Amino acid sequence: MTEDAALHLAESVARLLKAKGENLVTAESCTGGGVAEAITAVPGSSEWFDRGFITYSNDAKMDMLKVSADTLKTHGAVSEETAREMAAGARKALGVDVAVATTGIAGPDGGTPDKPVGTVWIGWKRRGGYAQTELFHFDGDRESVRRQTVAAALRGVQKILTS
Repeated sequence: MTEDAALHLAESVARLLKAKGENLVTAESCTGGGVAEAITAVPGSSEWFDRGFITYSNDAKMDMLKVSADTLKTHGAVSEETAREMAAGARKALGVDVAVATTGIAGPDGGTPDKPVGTVWIGWKRRGGYAQTELFHFDGDRESVRRQTVAAALRGVQKILTS
């Protein structure tokens, strides 16, 4: 995904959030703040984006987002359960309307036969109970996996806001 494509997605998300009077929080692991970077490239983003969490370590996920130690032990950091808890924890921590969370293996190391490089879980949570997680298997090098994850995260926010 190019910078122009990321900006186009982020601008679409911005228009939708502004139209609905809603705000967004990010909780990122494998993207290292890439989703927040894309959305703060939109002028005026402070109207609908206050902050994001970068939680690379399990300790950060537990401390900042209240991801359960049992979840991390049983399912791992790269799992549906962790993505769900990250999104819910971020939304609850700030009391915002929409949260998106990313957790995955961008590479080049860290993959396993069960969770190869490119395995990414994204979770979305919206005030009122909407929650969704989705598993992705992206190809390419570390930067490519991260760019694809940012795009998928933003497309998911679009979907939530237009449902």
